[in-house]
Amino acid sequence: QVQLVESGGGLVQAGGSLRLSCLASGRTSDNYAMGWFRQAPGKEREFVATISWSGGRTYYSDSVKGRFTISRDNAKNTVYLQMHNLKPGHTAVYYCAARATAYSGGYYYNGDDYDYWGQGTQVTVSS
Repeated sequence: QVQLVESGGGLVQAGGSLRLSCLASGRTSDNYAMGWFRQAPGKEREFVATISWSGGRTYYSDSVKGRFTISRDNAKNTVYLQMHNLKPGHTAVYYCAARATAYSGGYYYNGDDYDYWGQGTQVTVSS
């Protein structure tokens, strides 16, 4: 079992930045690809970004490409989502997710592929 705890959300004005963190605990000896997803009020959960276990491969949704950056520090069991130039449309609960993988370069953008989820952190962008 892996437990994921997100932090770093909050209220920010449009054009501002936030950095989300996701700390993993528990069975962290396995290799995990990580992902960030979000869910806005009244909308379905959507993929944001994913990173391989090695950190060498990343993939983003078109809506955040060039604006958000996913990274990880395996020594700290933490994955990050740096968000710049935020807009009100980015308002959502952001979730991190983990998937055990035997392939260090694998990443996943389908939420159904993930084994573990955090509770989420609220990001609110005011206009």
